[in-house]
Amino acid sequence: MAAASVALLAGCAGTDAERNPFAPGVAKSGTAVDAALVGHRLMRAGEYELAISSFSRAALDDGLTSEILLGLGSAYLGLGRVGQAEQLLRDAVAEDETSPEAWNNLGVTLMEQGEIAEAEQVFRRAYALDNGESDSIRDNLRLALAKQENSVYGEATEQDYKLVRRGSSDYLIRSIP
Repeated sequence: MAAASVALLAGCAGTDAERNPFAPGVAKSGTAVDAALVGHRLMRAGEYELAISSFSRAALDDGLTSEILLGLGSAYLGLGRVGQAEQLLRDAVAEDETSPEAWNNLGVTLMEQGEIAEAEQVFRRAYALDNGESDSIRDNLRLALAKQENSVYGEATEQDYKLVRRGSSDYLIRSIP
């Protein structure tokens, strides 16, 4: 009787694939998802290291396009690696001078490094390319202008700012109250 119940339960368990605890293998007949699209989704999820890997895979397929350079630069910016982000974003801007997101993110890296005057010019360009439609770019420009006007040669004071992600690859600098 016990052997019959075990055989009956084993029959209800399903196929070998359903009982296998491991992830399925690669579907050789399936199509691959665009690595840049995966990178953008990972950026939205805050998984910057994984996004860098995904954008790097996309670069192998498509080359270092402005979209991939922007994605990589934004991911490094999200990780706080401002120097690496700046160079990638400068390359993205050189590749596509009409991308307000690239100009805006470059401005954020410059603000993070204390390059207020250059950041102001970069934000102005991003704002002009965006036709003033992006609130985050406008807010970044306002912050750069305020910092430019309030710059003094007195003692250094510690400023607390937070980098806030808005959109797929758009960042905003906010002061911490």
